[in-house]
Amino acid sequence: MAECRIFPIRTEWIRLDQFLKYCGLAETGGHAKEIVEEGAVSVNGEVCTMRGKKLRPGDHVQVDQWDLEVGTFEG
Repeated sequence: MAECRIFPIRTEWIRLDQFLKYCGLAETGGHAKEIVEEGAVSVNGEVCTMRGKKLRPGDHVQVDQWDLEVGTFEG
């Protein structure tokens, strides 16, 4: 698996489908929905099929070879 990439958010949480779009792994909301419903996304090591799952800083998302972490925006 590739190294973990951190994507900081400015809010307390972000929905999984929004995070996939933010990271560039989904082109649209519909595409994000497909990826999640296919069971291709893991959150903190467990397959997640809830596209509205709330992610908070420190959560890890895995899609294919991508390992992403929700970070905190510093600035």
